[in-house]
Amino acid sequence: MPSSVVEHIRYDADKKDLFVVFVSGDVYRYKDVPEKIYKNFKASISKGTFLNRTIKKKFEMEKVED
Repeated sequence: MPSSVVEHIRYDADKKDLFVVFVSGDVYRYKDVPEKIYKNFKASISKGTFLNRTIKKKFEMEKVED
């Protein structure tokens, strides 16, 4: 999953939570994300572009503390 912005993504299908770990080390949880969106995100060529266009302003998010 090469990306200059996103280090790793993880999805909790039971809760529909999408976790995005950024290269900076910050971790954010996006709530109530449909599995189809997660799968499309995972398959996208540009993770940063997909995140900005499809996820960021459409789903509630919170920073996950270390």
